[in-house]
Amino acid sequence: KQHLEVTRDIAIKINEAYGPVFKLPEPQISDDIAIIPGVDGQKMSKSYGNTIDIFMEEKALRKRVMGIVTDSTPLEAPKDPEGSTSVAAMEEEFRAGGVGYGHFKQRLFEAIWEYFAPVRARRQELLDDPGYVDEVLRQGAERAEAIAAGTLHRVREAVGLR
Repeated sequence: KQHLEVTRDIAIKINEAYGPVFKLPEPQISDDIAIIPGVDGQKMSKSYGNTIDIFMEEKALRKRVMGIVTDSTPLEAPKDPEGSTSVAAMEEEFRAGGVGYGHFKQRLFEAIWEYFAPVRARRQELLDDPGYVDEVLRQGAERAEAIAAGTLHRVREAVGLR
């Protein structure tokens, strides 16, 4: 969001000085995902080392998921599903007790491992064919350059450099 705010400030200054050159960007961040908790319960951040990398090796991913911070409620005690990232189907198990956080973590690991299996396979395909990746990047650069050229033309016209 900070990068968008800087971009917006620059666009406002140019628009104030030279007319409506740029459309002002608006953030589109849902309140329910504005802050995502990391595995340690703090704000998720790669710099904090509290993320779950979907491309981790299986053993490392399992260790990361199983290390998710939870409270110390005993296995047999009921758990409060409020504030949990569990789905509605797990609520009854939370309240009933007899299932520990380790069980839920194991299910989470299995769900992550299975869900992202196609993505991991596709990533490996791309790693095995760097020529394809280079071609996609080249094509994307050409498209971006064409769009940027139009924008630069509008800016130069607006500020009198044409």
